[in-house]
Formats: sequence, structure tokens, C-alpha cells
Amino acid sequence: MEIKGTIEGLIFRNAENGYTVAAVDAHGLMITAVGIFPPITEGEEVTLIGEYKKNARYGDQFAVEQVIVAPPRSKENMIRYLSSGLFPGVGEVTATAIVDHFGLDTFDVLEMNPERLVEVRGVSRKKAFAMSDRYVDLRMMQRSIMFLTAYHVSLNLAIKIYKFYENQTENIVKSNPYRLVEDIDGIGFRTADTIALAMGIAKDDPNRIRAAIRHCLDDGAAAGGNTYLPLGQLVSMSLKLLEYDEGEGNLILDVVESMEIVGDVKRLNDPDGSTGIMLGKNYSREQSIAKRLIALMDETGRFGFDYEHEINFFEKIYGLQLHPAQKEAIAAAMNNGGVVITGGPGTGKTTIIKCIIHLLERAESTYALTAPTGRAAKRMSEATGRVAKTIHRLLELNPRSGGKSFVYDNNNPLPYDVLIVDEISMADEVIFYALLRAMRHGTRLILVGDKDQLPSVGAGCVLADIIASKIMPVVHLNHIYRQAEGSFIITNAHLINRGTLPEIDRGSRDFFFDYTDDSGKMLKDVVDFCTKRIQTYLPVSTGDIQVLAPLKKGDVGVLNINEKLQAALNPPSPDKKEIAVGQTIFREGDRVIQTCNNYDVTWVRTTDGEVTTGEGVFNGDVGIIQKIDKGNMLMIVRFEDDRVAEYGSDELGDMSLAYCISVHKSQGSEFRVVIVVCDQYNPMVLTKNLLYTAVTRAKDMVVLVGNKATFAKTVKNKRTDRRYTALVRFIHELQQAN
Repeated sequence: MEIKGTIEGLIFRNAENGYTVAAVDAHGLMITAVGIFPPITEGEEVTLIGEYKKNARYGDQFAVEQVIVAPPRSKENMIRYLSSGLFPGVGEVTATAIVDHFGLDTFDVLEMNPERLVEVRGVSRKKAFAMSDRYVDLRMMQRSIMFLTAYHVSLNLAIKIYKFYENQTENIVKSNPYRLVEDIDGIGFRTADTIALAMGIAKDDPNRIRAAIRHCLDDGAAAGGNTYLPLGQLVSMSLKLLEYDEGEGNLILDVVESMEIVGDVKRLNDPDGSTGIMLGKNYSREQSIAKRLIALMDETGRFGFDYEHEINFFEKIYGLQLHPAQKEAIAAAMNNGGVVITGGPGTGKTTIIKCIIHLLERAESTYALTAPTGRAAKRMSEATGRVAKTIHRLLELNPRSGGKSFVYDNNNPLPYDVLIVDEISMADEVIFYALLRAMRHGTRLILVGDKDQLPSVGAGCVLADIIASKIMPVVHLNHIYRQAEGSFIITNAHLINRGTLPEIDRGSRDFFFDYTDDSGKMLKDVVDFCTKRIQTYLPVSTGDIQVLAPLKKGDVGVLNINEKLQAALNPPSPDKKEIAVGQTIFREGDRVIQTCNNYDVTWVRTTDGEVTTGEGVFNGDVGIIQKIDKGNMLMIVRFEDDRVAEYGSDELGDMSLAYCISVHKSQGSEFRVVIVVCDQYNPMVLTKNLLYTAVTRAKDMVVLVGNKATFAKTVKNKRTDRRYTALVRFIHELQQAN
């Protein structure tokens, strides 16, 4: 529906995100228009495209989807526009004088001949040019935004693009709309391609092909964890994305070659004749990781300290006896620049970390404890009684870099003798590279994790590649300790890892099955478990229970389970404000999870009266919505580590409900109770590693809900997606060269 009218007044406007409530005179009919607007002022003429919607509190409103703005065309509206406050020092008297003098040519004079404004009494040359600059800037912004919306770019995204390119927006987008993919967060190839094709860019334009190739390589990293792709696979993916025929592969190969010449991509030629294509940034990063790991092992020798005596002292203090494998791991950590300690649940990894901390403190050596996620760092702190930080917090984001660099790096290394990294399987190459860069020469690196967990969500396969490269000693922990043997969670986790269906024991108090073939009953049972049934077995709150699902969609997918649990655990209430973001309703009191790294969100934490501030929230951070301001499109979230962050409209899309999360999102976390729900068997997703990861997230109880045959097939499914990475190759090549 289209409405034309004049802006009579701004009832509300958020300048940051463009959310506006405006009074519009549509030829005598007064309407309230609501939505994302470009900058507008009283008196301007607008064409609004959208539809009427009934607001429970404010009645009928016109929900705006597109806005076209034009300068006022009547003298009355021109005067209102000039005296609206947009131009400092110009009131109604001066505005009237200007319009009386120049008439309907006023805005042409303002834009093209501002020096003529001095013909009006009270307008100095300085004021004339200031008015002109303000008007031109505003019109340029409006034109740029309207230019973008004409190509089906949302107003919200158009404003975001303009903030990045400013007055160069139209020129840049016209010359190469595919730049948007690289420059603007949230714009992928398909969005840029829609704009480009609508502008008439040819389907075989090299810029289009180059953008598609980059997209496929980036998507290979984001979706598959690959740092490169085989050339044949890259060509096939690019042909499909570009909607080319199979016979047009030479177009892709020609552009790949041109990208290789300028260093955008690197070619990897294997001895077996296969070829891989790697983005230049990935090549540089993996080469640097390989060099740093080799140097790490060369520059750090034995620990100058009688640690064997201290190990005995540690055993006496804690009243325990370390297993030979644990002592082997501790010795390896003391005698090498780097070590990997890997094992499943109940194999004593935490005890090893505590003993190493004891040794370091007795030797008066400095150390830092770190993990990839906030939950993993919190677990590390609780287990050791020492402060542990996420890798991001340890390195400290540089506030002036927009999240692109850290305070601690190769020029400003971390001041520690030893770094102990837990849950290393979760670390992708980007954050691991940043950590290595920030290590000073001579620092020891102790990597602790479970090699059988799912790999990192981000690109790379850090733990598996380091183990495969044999660059540093690897200690495998297999012995399960007596205190863990009584736990069916631990016992069944190891059975799953060996490809065996978990045991059913009616005497178990921590591992249960709820077998059903009906997805509707699965959903009902999950809600019942979360609202009442678990509490009959274990004194826990609903916040202690986490539902995990392997798939996002479907009757028992993450999205549908969240919707049902939200209705049961946090139903609508007059006392709770809510806001719609896409298809999701967020409500005060909801549990939510951050779904990507966002380095721009600021946060505040108050601890014992001391206030600290910072920037950055990260993929997997979980919190509770404390407050919603619908008018300003704001949401206040308190995370589990007591950081309180404010989300504007641009960031709301980074949040999801977290009553149920994917197994991948749960990595590094520990919950008192875990409910794992599986519907139909999908061999591409339901693997032994996935179920093993899910079960090992639980501390006190596991409930498996689903089809028994599905679980049986899952534990037998040893499928693992191959990740294409070059780290092992680069390490071996550098070792041979030396």
C-alpha cells in the first residue's frame, strides 16, 4: 500500500537506528507512521510503502517498509522545514524571509548557489554556507538511502551501508556492489548479487565471479570449518551459486588465476596432483601458526625446578595419588615449550591442571588460565579456584580497532611464563593465531581438551591438526577414576565414544531414557521435564536445565522447542515487555544466546562495588533479558558472568532464545541437567561425536528423549566431515626446510 503526504511532526525518533514514529498529513488525513526512516524533518514530502497494523496500545498505525523523501514544494512547508531546528540559528522569521525572497527556487539556491543567501537580511556568508553544507549532507544521505532501497535493500541495512561509505555510497555501490560483501557485516553474496543484477551488471562480470569465489571460500570456512577448498569443489560451488552451466568452468578458473596473481588467493599443489585454493588471509594465518609452534618448541627448555618433589607434596595436600599418565602429562608440561593433554570426562584433566598450578605457584612462575568461551572459563575458575578468562578477555580487545585487533599482540606480549588453555578443541584458527601472536618468547603453552569432542564452530581444526603434526608431545588420558565410575553419565559417555549404546539401569540417578517414536509426545515430554518432572528427582531450578537438539528446524528442532518452552516457562504477561525480531518474540525474563561474535556491543560489570566496562560479546554467551525498550528498539541482557550489555536494533538479530540450543552451541559448557532430544535419524548430523559431546555437557543428570533406533544408529555413526586445512602440511614443510 502506498501513501503520500507531508511530515507534520516527529513523535519519536532514534537517531542511531532510524526507528521513527511520525505524524503524517496524507492530504488531510492524519496518520501515524512507524518504522525505520532515513533522516526526515517537518515539512518534507514523503511517499510511504507499507500496510496498516493495529497496535494494542496506540490503535491503527502505518507500518513502513519503504520511504521516499522529497523536499517541500509549498512555501508553507518550506518555512516549516527551514525553521525546524535542522539549521542552527535559523528561526521562523529568517526562514520566512528566505522563502519570500527566493520562492520555489529556495532549495536550488541552498544547494547550488548558497552565496546568494546573503541577499536576505540577517544571513551572513558563514551562516549561508553552513546551511548549504547541512542541506547537501542531509539530501545526500536521503538520496543514498533511497538509491539503495530502490534495489530492495531494507531501510535498516541501507542506513548501515551509508554510515560506512557516507557520501561515497552511490559511487561505490554503482562501481562494484560486490564490495558490500567485504565491507559490510550482514551482507552476503546473494544480497549484493541481487543489487548488482538489478543495476544491470552482467552475469559474467569478473567482479561478480570474484565475489562468488570469495563467498564459496568464506562459506566453506563458516559452514564446514575449511581453510581451503579443492579446486574442483570450488568450481562446482561457484557454478551453482552463479547459476552457470557446467561447461562454463573456465570462467571460474580464469578469475581464480587473476586472483592468484594479486595475492587474493593461494594455490596449494599436493604431490598427488590435487590442487587446493586458499584465501590469502587464511594462508598467511596458517603459515604464521606453523612458524610460531615450531619456535615455541625450540625456544623453551626444561623447567628449572624440582617438580617431582612438589608433585609428591601436592598428593599429600589433596590426599590423592596421581595416575602414571597424569604424572606423564605434568612432566611433559614442565619439560617442553608446548604439550597437549587430551582425555574424556572423568580422566583427571582438571586434577592435572590443579597440580600444574600448584607447581607454578611454588616456583613463583606467572601463569594465565584461559578458555575459548565464557562458560568454559567459568568452569575452569570453579574447578581450580583461580581466575580464568576467555581468550578474548585475556588478550583484551583494542577499542579503537572495531574488534579487529587486541591490546596484547606480538608488539605487546602477555606477561606470563605459562599459558594453560582448556577446551582447546573449541578454539578456531583465528583466535588461536591471536593467542600465539601474544605469547612472548619462552612462554610455555599447555593445551587441554577432548579430541573426541566436536571441532570448533569456526574455521580450522586446531587440536586435531596439532596432534596429527606431532609438533609437541601428546598425552592421552584413558583411565577413569573411582569417583567417576559411579556416574552413569561418565560410563555412558565412554560407551558412546566406543560406539556402544548407553546402558539402561533402573537404579541410575543421573542417566535416563525417554523412548518414543512420536515427535508430538517428544515435545510434550521435553516441556514436562523442564517444568516439573526433573524436580522430582533433583532439586534444580529451570535455569539449571538445558535442552539440546541436533537440528534447528523440525517438530523437535531448536526453533520449535524454544517456542514451546518460552510459552511454558516465560509466558506473556502485562508486566513483561516484549519485542518481535523477525519470527522470534523476545520477552523480558527470556534466556538468550549470542549467535556470533560482535565486537561493538559495550557492557558493564559491577563486582563488589567496582564497575568495569568493555566491548565485545561472543558466540555462545548466554544471558537473561532484563529489560526491553520497544520504542527505542533496545534490549538489556545480563550474561552469566554478570556483564550487562545493551543491544540496539542492529544487534538484535545476533540473539536467539536459549531454552534449547544446538549441540554445537553447547560446546565448552556444563549444565546441571541436559535433555538431548532426537527425532528422525539423519546420518549427516547425528553422529557418535555429536551425541558424545551432548552427553558430556551434563554434570548431574542426562535425559535422552527420542526414538531408540535413532540413538542406536547415532552411536554407530562414526562419520566425521573432513576439514580442509593446511596447518599440518605447513608445519612439516617448515620442519623439513630447517
